[in-house]
Amino acid sequence: MKRTPFYSKHTGAGAKMLPFAGYEMPIEYVGIKKEHMAVRNAVGVFDVSHMGEIWIKGDNALQFLQKITSNDVEKLVPGQAQYTCMPNESGGIVDDLLVYFFEPGKYLLVVNASNIEKDYAWMLKHNKVGAEIENVSDSIAQLAVQGPKAVEVLQQLTDVDLSAVRFYNFTVGEFAGIDDVIISATGYTGAGGFELYFKNDDAQVVWNEVFNAGATYGIMPVGLGARDTLRLEMGYCLYGNDLTDETSPIEAGLGWITKFTETKNFISKELLLKQKQDGVQRRLRGFIMLDRGIPRHAYEITDADGNPIGEVTSGSISPVLEKGIGMGYIDKKYSAFETIVYIKVRNKLLKAEVVKMPFIKN
Repeated sequence: MKRTPFYSKHTGAGAKMLPFAGYEMPIEYVGIKKEHMAVRNAVGVFDVSHMGEIWIKGDNALQFLQKITSNDVEKLVPGQAQYTCMPNESGGIVDDLLVYFFEPGKYLLVVNASNIEKDYAWMLKHNKVGAEIENVSDSIAQLAVQGPKAVEVLQQLTDVDLSAVRFYNFTVGEFAGIDDVIISATGYTGAGGFELYFKNDDAQVVWNEVFNAGATYGIMPVGLGARDTLRLEMGYCLYGNDLTDETSPIEAGLGWITKFTETKNFISKELLLKQKQDGVQRRLRGFIMLDRGIPRHAYEITDADGNPIGEVTSGSISPVLEKGIGMGYIDKKYSAFETIVYIKVRNKLLKAEVVKMPFIKN
């Protein structure tokens, strides 16, 4: 198992460590609910150094990215980030990812930890235009500092005006005395904050400075358990659960990152355009439990008579709502909001209502 540069920080803080995407990662420190609410109400720090980073450079970098991703990279200006996905030849999703645009001919892709090698191989296979592709995942560390107090904490450590960095924008500057830190107004929690990218050698300094700056704000380290409940409350997809090689972006409600402009000819464009025009047989939907119970991944979704109409892809108890919430692919006949469906939990049919996501409003 690999370890991030923060392994000793996690074990020193008493984290429960478990394997995740080939790494030993902290699942929780003092409890998922407490960590979750710290991010919603104040500030928390996630070690996300297991994520993958791949540079795409050269004169044909844009042409290459327009071919392999679903969103329109041409719309970006330097300093912007974009959420997108890579469709496969059958309309499924190789991975969902972020594209950072630094300057013409220079982009950074941030991909899911479990898909780094798969994504890199996919890019090499489809690189017909001579783009420069460099996998630097093992040399970059990343912390996500999330929550309504994140700006106040981090502003103490940089001269960059963080309040001027808009959502899904980024800058490169000095942070905690370290040069060339990528400071990105992105995150996976819906609570606001930044993601910081820096060299592994600088990891200890960044961690210590962030926690010192946040001491009076109640800052705490947060594990992957609360990361999952935070993203679920916002209806954010998780690759391997809500998105896979067999799910299309149209089914997943990601039509907004799937652009069918004339100048963008991406993999499976025609197939996905047909899905958009003709409709799909199932849709990814959120639901809230009306009966007491916790929906879990792979639980069956049924109608009132117990006939299968879908499957849960993600589910948990929402610490904010204190109710069971989940996401799943549901037959289109039952996918309208306010429809009553049932989750099969240990052979019991528990009532749930299809709702519009996110589950909580900022």
